[in-house]
Amino acid sequence: MSTVVQARPEGGARRRGRRSRSYGGGVGPLGIGVATLWLSIIVLLPLAAVLAKSLEGGPAGLWDAINAPSARAALILTVAISAVVALINVVVGTLIAWVLVRDEFPGKGFVNALIDLPFALPTIVASIVLLSLYGPNSPIDLDLYATKPAVAIALLFVTLPFVVRSVQPVLMEVDREAEQAAASLGAGNLTIFRRIVLPALVPALLGGAGLAFARAIGEFGSVVLIGGGIPRETEVASQYIAKQIEIDRPESAAAVSVALLVIAFLVLFVLRLAAARTQRHERG
Repeated sequence: MSTVVQARPEGGARRRGRRSRSYGGGVGPLGIGVATLWLSIIVLLPLAAVLAKSLEGGPAGLWDAINAPSARAALILTVAISAVVALINVVVGTLIAWVLVRDEFPGKGFVNALIDLPFALPTIVASIVLLSLYGPNSPIDLDLYATKPAVAIALLFVTLPFVVRSVQPVLMEVDREAEQAAASLGAGNLTIFRRIVLPALVPALLGGAGLAFARAIGEFGSVVLIGGGIPRETEVASQYIAKQIEIDRPESAAAVSVALLVIAFLVLFVLRLAAARTQRHERG
């Protein structure tokens, strides 16, 4: 009798465990179908339409459109400045995130909210603001209109939040006891950051840098006024695409758009692989 009584609770526990695991195991075929349909409508179909438009002249026409001198110059300028902007964001964004997490100062909440302003502000407004500050009538006597530094400043403005918001939550979770233990053993601040903090931040830094780069190469509104859009000088890829649409050359616009998509995808994919490898290394 006692054996039967003991077996029932174990069976009930197993059934409850199975129910618990099945409840938290996923959303099932219906959820997967809805997610796939939504991604197809919002992402895959538009991408397929752009690719089809770019291939109307065949692969040779696609390559010729991308390799045109003005298009090539716009792509090279866009990728180069976006890479520099992403690297600057890694350094400055990490510093800002560190200050917001580790320091207390008056107006901290205001600064924290200010970080998200580029997300909410229309980018054309940012271009007007930057033109007012760094344009021909600059109140600080610094005219950067139609220069590469002006394009970089505009891209830095719109990409500011990505690294900061990627690093902040990781900094909050970093083991402070390990830092204190290292300090008690005589490690300096630089050594503590390099050996304890930085390894935990690397995946977040790579993710934030990738997002900042991807946003920068497709940015249009913030550079349209302050950048000037001079062909082969300060014209970024998004301005070149808009110009091709205006002169009724949609195939060329689609071809350069495909090039930007491929570049963004490859950069994000490589950085995601690097972040995953770093996380596996840290766990090991």
